[in-house]
Amino acid sequence: MQPSMNKEKLKDVIKTAVAEALEERQDLLQEAIESAIEDLAFIRAIREGEKTNKVKREEVFKVLEGKA
Repeated sequence: MQPSMNKEKLKDVIKTAVAEALEERQDLLQEAIESAIEDLAFIRAIREGEKTNKVKREEVFKVLEGKA
């Protein structure tokens, strides 16, 4: 039977494993951070949009197409 690992030792092992994984796969961390920032920007845009007057869909597309 294997001796049980104390909490501090387990914490250190997990920290080391996570640090090594992040060093080897920095792209994953970068993608997660970029995604979180995009989500925050979308939330902010939605909240700002909720404060403005509503317009018709056609008006929006006119602006986007440069016809307004």
